[in-house]
Formats: sequence, C-alpha cells, structure tokens
Amino acid sequence: MHSLQQGAHKVQANALPVRLELQADCLAGIWAYHADRSRKIVEAGDIEAALRAASSIGDDRIQKQSQGYVVPESFTHGSSGQRVRWFKRGNKTGAFAQCDCCSGKGEKGRIGADPFKALG
Repeated sequence: MHSLQQGAHKVQANALPVRLELQADCLAGIWAYHADRSRKIVEAGDIEAALRAASSIGDDRIQKQSQGYVVPESFTHGSSGQRVRWFKRGNKTGAFAQCDCCSGKGEKGRIGADPFKALG
C-alpha cells in the first residue's frame, strides 16, 4: 500500500486507505450475513447497531465534531454514508465479489477526478 501511495497523486494516495477501510466494512457485512445464516448468532438489532456504529465513525462525522468542518481529501476511513453503504452491500448477499472497491471495476468503484465521490 505504501509504495502505491508514493506513486499516486495526493488525493488518489489518500483514497487508497479509504478503499481498504470500506472493503473491511463490506467484509464485516459478509461476516454478519453468514454468521446469521449458518450459526444464527446475529440477534435482533445487531445489524441496526452495526449500521449506527458505522455511521458514527465516518470521517465526516468525526471531523465535524472535532474541528467543526469536513475535509474529504483527508479522509482515512470513508464518510459515514460510505461506511454504511459498504457494510450493507456485503450484508445484502454475503458475496465477496460485492466488496471490490479497490480494482476500479465495480459499481461506483472507479477512480476519477474525485476518488472519494467514486467510493460512494
């Protein structure tokens, strides 16, 4: 990751760790999907609690609370909305292919002029 960041434009370099974090959110959704279906260990309210947690730890929310304004170019984990969407994406089908936010091939996964918007 570090070598990729060094060769990228600053905004794109910041997008790389965000993509990795959003993929982790998606994988958490996949885990919950399979944990519920195979072991029945997901209880009522667990998914809603996970979505609230994802929303509360988005970079936009943390920055707004700590400094009063949001700087998307400095995000390291993604916005609240992105984190919720990627968790839901993994949890919807439980399919690993739904978590491809790094290749630039999937829905809303392309790096463009605004890589943070593309992650939505």
